Amino acid sequence: MTSKQRSYLKGLAMNLEPIFQIGKSGLTPEITEAVNQALDARELVKITILKNCLDDGGSVAEMLAERTRSQLVQVIGRRIVLYRPAKDETKRKIQLP
Repeated sequence: MTSKQRSYLKGLAMNLEPIFQIGKSGLTPEITEAVNQALDARELVKITILKNCLDDGGSVAEMLAERTRSQLVQVIGRRIVLYRPAKDETKRKIQLP
């Protein structure tokens, strides 16, 4: 992913509300599967890590991106933005520059 594409996705993510929260139980298989399904439906998701989560944002973000086979767009404090294009090109909602 180029820096121009990453910048474009960051701009789109500014208007998104976080749809998942990772709490004290950390990154569970259920959360991973839910994020995977959300990426299939939306392509771009924002996730919040709650203060009671013992893991730091960077490590959770990298692990989640690896498990869902998605691109890590950004980590700002306790917010994570992930992107994965739709498998079918005709169903893609986000067209990268």
